[in-house]
Amino acid sequence: MASLDSIQALLKDQRGVPPISDWHPELSGDIDIVIKADGRWIHEGGEIKRHELVKLFASILRREQDGHYYLVTPVEKWRLQVEDFPLLIVDFEVGGGADSPRIAVKTNVDTWFELGSEHPLCVDTQADSKEPIPSVLTRHGLVAKVNRACFYRLVELAEPVAESLVLRAGNSVFVLGASS
Repeated sequence: MASLDSIQALLKDQRGVPPISDWHPELSGDIDIVIKADGRWIHEGGEIKRHELVKLFASILRREQDGHYYLVTPVEKWRLQVEDFPLLIVDFEVGGGADSPRIAVKTNVDTWFELGSEHPLCVDTQADSKEPIPSVLTRHGLVAKVNRACFYRLVELAEPVAESLVLRAGNSVFVLGASS
């Protein structure tokens, strides 16, 4: 378990975020990039293996009202494909006391978000298998899927309340599923 100070440091020690919400260029077209369900970025059939390049692209990625994903600069806007979720939650740290823990989650592109009202944790279920699909709202309309290992660790932190399993983080309460 991390200290409260280390959670604060994780959230503050991130590089600046480009102001893509202020950028509104016309659509430049479609770009041959697919974000695979496992988080890999594929360009023209080949995987982009340079993590720093993936991080750069992710920093200018947004989802718009039409449901499509775009790479946006001040003068260009390229539509790309996302198979499942554009980001993955791959780790987290917990700080604070048991009565009001703070949980910072880390994406596969090394960005951190604190669970709470601004970045809520949501757990949907697959219709056929009833398996949980946990995710976190990040920024610019992007949602990050919580990987299985992290979700199980979050479940360990949860407590049964009535017939639900709930996780407290910040000043928020998130229902992870049924307690039985």
